[in-house]
Amino acid sequence: MAFSAAGKRVLITGASSGVGAALARKLAEDQAVVSLIARRRDRLAEVLADCQKHSPDSRMWVADLAESEAIDALAQQAADVLGGIDVLVNNAAVPKRRAVSALTPAEAEAVMRVNFFAPMRLTLAVLPGMLSRAAGMIVNVSSVGGRLGIIHESAYCASKFALCGWSESMAVDLHGTGVSVKLIEPGPVDTEIWDQPDNDEPFYDGPKFSADEVADGIVAAMGSDGFEHYVPDMKAVVDLKNADIDTYIAGAAGMARP
Repeated sequence: MAFSAAGKRVLITGASSGVGAALARKLAEDQAVVSLIARRRDRLAEVLADCQKHSPDSRMWVADLAESEAIDALAQQAADVLGGIDVLVNNAAVPKRRAVSALTPAEAEAVMRVNFFAPMRLTLAVLPGMLSRAAGMIVNVSSVGGRLGIIHESAYCASKFALCGWSESMAVDLHGTGVSVKLIEPGPVDTEIWDQPDNDEPFYDGPKFSADEVADGIVAAMGSDGFEHYVPDMKAVVDLKNADIDTYIAGAAGMARP
């Protein structure tokens, strides 16, 4: 069953570029009222302008999701302006490519604030309204790195593993309430996450999927009955890891050897 976006009030984080921007534009074209959250005002305003061509009531909020204390008020403000939130898409994420031996506690905690604690706080802020209506959807954009460890990505993978576990347990708790949970696990996507300051160079140099392809996959997942969605389908890689994790660790570690 296709997702019916028309009239839905959708809150999307990380919406100034990449998958978030592509998803916002697609949903607005289908007449959803989108609320956009990101740090970069100019880039976010460009996305909002595109969305308002199709969905004039769409709005934006400039915010840094690393500032945890502001998240509850932000979610409440968006819900008040829109009259409620039907769909929350926790998409914003930051990388930290660094060997664990060179990682600092502050760096790891900074990644967790954006990639896990912000989705957690936004979810808990909008969930009461969804439960009162017995309708709603939480879409958590994790990563294949939430199901397998990636070389020099310990902080990022920890945050995404946390998001996967949170989503799975939440889906159990909310089963039968009318509020559904979708876990999205993209593979390598061609976005700015590969070229960030204060990050080591990535080892991966293979093909990447476009943000539009992943956004299409998210929309398809939103219209499905299933919980977990690999976009594109890389579940076989995760299944191989789970079948023999020691072989996986040795092979992945070998990428760093000259």
